[in-house]
Amino acid sequence: MMIYGLSTCSVCQKARKALEAVRKDVAFRDVRADPLSEDELAVMIAEFGDRLVDRTSNDYRALSAWLKASEAEAQIAAQPKVMARPVLQDGEDWYLGWDDAVQKALLPA
Repeated sequence: MMIYGLSTCSVCQKARKALEAVRKDVAFRDVRADPLSEDELAVMIAEFGDRLVDRTSNDYRALSAWLKASEAEAQIAAQPKVMARPVLQDGEDWYLGWDDAVQKALLPA
């Protein structure tokens, strides 16, 4: 399982700890330190669309008007911190966030 996020993101840290606690084999990738390739980003955009951009974040609000009007790929490529997190990949399955539905899908009952 791969978690994409930021090492400083508390939600990413909670997800990682919870998954490791149930003995899931988890790898973590900090998208700021190791940015997504165009192909990786295209797969995530195909899966989540515009939901991949966290429009409520301060980082999003700090984007230029031109970038805000751009596609999600351009926004995330320019400022990886605007990516909604965490993004979890479990085989062929993708999940966005760490809400109850994602936890129910990934953690044993």
